[in-house]
Amino acid sequence: MSDVLDNVKPAAPAKRSGNLLTERVLDVTHYSDKLFGFRTTRTPSLRFQSGQFTMIGLEVDGRPLLRAYSIASAYYDDHLEFLSIKVPDGPLTSRLQHIRAGDDLLVGPKPTGTLLLGNLRPGRRLFLLATGTGFAPFASILRDPETYERFETVIAVEGCRTVAELAYANGVVEALGGHELLGEYVAPQLRYYATTTQEPSRHQGRIPRLMADGTLYRDLDIAPLDRETDRVMICGNPGMLADLTSLLQNSGFDEGNSGTPGDFVIEKAFAQR
Repeated sequence: MSDVLDNVKPAAPAKRSGNLLTERVLDVTHYSDKLFGFRTTRTPSLRFQSGQFTMIGLEVDGRPLLRAYSIASAYYDDHLEFLSIKVPDGPLTSRLQHIRAGDDLLVGPKPTGTLLLGNLRPGRRLFLLATGTGFAPFASILRDPETYERFETVIAVEGCRTVAELAYANGVVEALGGHELLGEYVAPQLRYYATTTQEPSRHQGRIPRLMADGTLYRDLDIAPLDRETDRVMICGNPGMLADLTSLLQNSGFDEGNSGTPGDFVIEKAFAQR
């Protein structure tokens, strides 16, 4: 299945600004007053693995202002996709949130990161645990055929403050169900669970609590985490990362990296934007 999707057809060639690529913004979607997403062109030389991030930004006062952003698009897409928060006084996001189609975006040419399938030991179930923009790398992983080849079941969990902030993840999962090549694999293998913390919704509460007290497993009617069969990826706010790392380590799960595959991996690279 992977071979079928292994050809990238770039939307347009990109200019270079020093070592950076200059891509063109194709479209922008504002999901709430705190969250927006956007797509850009993708230059032919830019390659990445599902789950990686790169530096992106804008030229400000003649110099590049960059931050690390996960790539949400699939490795085979002809465009790049990103998800961002809006910080009123953020050095980058205070400007980035006002981009429009046709604007230029600076993109780093060397993606990296730890949220890679290869950094996990073989298993039967894959848990993708995210808050807010932490779902971005998982959007790429969920669009990768290898994910469904390596795991029998994929459980994607997204926690946000409000229902509006869940719109991006909801849209990704819904589109996968009708994907021309992935739909038949996604339908029987992907489970999706959305929860909010500051607004009423079908499921409410922080992900660490929902896992610790068993609510998540009961709601999905699945067995609790088991180190023998389950692997976990985590991306989101520092509090969630710390709580889930503690929960997993106390359950005997080992953290993996590029040198030693483990039972779970987290992304530590993101700083305030």
